[in-house]
This record gives sequence, structure tokens and C-alpha cells, in this order.
Amino acid sequence: MAEPRLRREIADLAALKTLSHPRRYQIFQQLSLLGSATSAMLARELDLNTGATSYHLRELARYGFIEEVAKDTRVHGRERWWRVVPVDLRFPERSRQNAEIRPVIDEMNRRAYAADIELFEQLQRRSDDLAEWADAFLHSRGSMQLTLDELRSFFEEYIALINRYKRTGDDVPPGARTVLTRFFALPAPDPEQAVSEPMSERNESP
Repeated sequence: MAEPRLRREIADLAALKTLSHPRRYQIFQQLSLLGSATSAMLARELDLNTGATSYHLRELARYGFIEEVAKDTRVHGRERWWRVVPVDLRFPERSRQNAEIRPVIDEMNRRAYAADIELFEQLQRRSDDLAEWADAFLHSRGSMQLTLDELRSFFEEYIALINRYKRTGDDVPPGARTVLTRFFALPAPDPEQAVSEPMSERNESP
């Protein structure tokens, strides 16, 4: 079973802007998938310039999002390996986001959601090439009646379940592969609070 992860909340505007940078966020996500990689590997995977990739890696490390991997048998000469710092990364709840950080987080989420949907659709189109893993495209949509505190508890239980299956090295069972997950929740519109658009404000043809 994976060890419990320390929680880190990112509320600093400079740190958020660093992570939300499109290229840096791509690198961060790719490192999450690969476990560890060099700047040359990431440049090839993402079709980026090696020098620019090294710069973005240093910026991500500067704010503690990634770290250099201690030298081991894979490291030759001056080759540097990087990995995502193993923490439970969080952002402030929306009610605690100020006018500066809210649009940064919103834009980062928008791009991340769009990229995930695009990847989901791409892989579905190629599912015939995935053999038994073609059945791995699981999805569900439902509703629950919860208080806000219950929803927070539900989310923490979900994160704990995800972390339970985060394994590395010898802990990874044979036949396992990385599986991407996405969770979001939102309050359904309240019918009692719905307000019809006044007739005088509608743009209708006579």
C-alpha cells in the first residue's frame, strides 16, 4: 500500500503562474506519467527544444513542483533526471481565491479538462490497438444529495482511494499500466432560484 502523501496547497501567484504556463504544465503532466525523465526525453516526447525544456524544468523545480532524482545506475555523466515531488497538490477552495489567482486557476483547469477530453477521444478511436485494455475506458455520471461538508468528505475519500493505488518500483504488479483519472463535482442548478429572462430583454424577431 502506498504511503500517505503530504498535502501542499498552492496559493502563491508566482508559483501558480509557473505551473499554469502551457509548456510547463505539459512537462509536469508528462513527468507524472513517466515517473522520471531527462530534459532530452521530455523534449522528444513533447516535440520541444531541449534548451527550453531544461529552462522550464528549472523553473518548476524552483517552486518545488519537481525535483532532481538522486543519481543511480540509469544516470550517465552529466545527465539529470527529474520527477514530480510526491505530494498531494491542492489549490485554495474557490471561496478563498482572490481576484488575481482565480483566473489563473480557472484557465489552467480549462486547458487541463480540454486536454483530458481530447486524449480520451484519441485513445477511444485507437482502442482496437489496445487489446484487453480496450475495456479500460470507464466513465460514470451520477448525482447525490449531500451537504457541503459531506461533499468535502467524499472528495477526501476519493483522493485516499486514488493514493492507495499509487505504486512504484517493485510494488507495481505484473501487467499493470498507468491509468489516468479525472474527477470533478458541481452543485446542480437550484430550480427554486432559477429566474426567467424578462421578455423585454429577449432578442426576438417581430
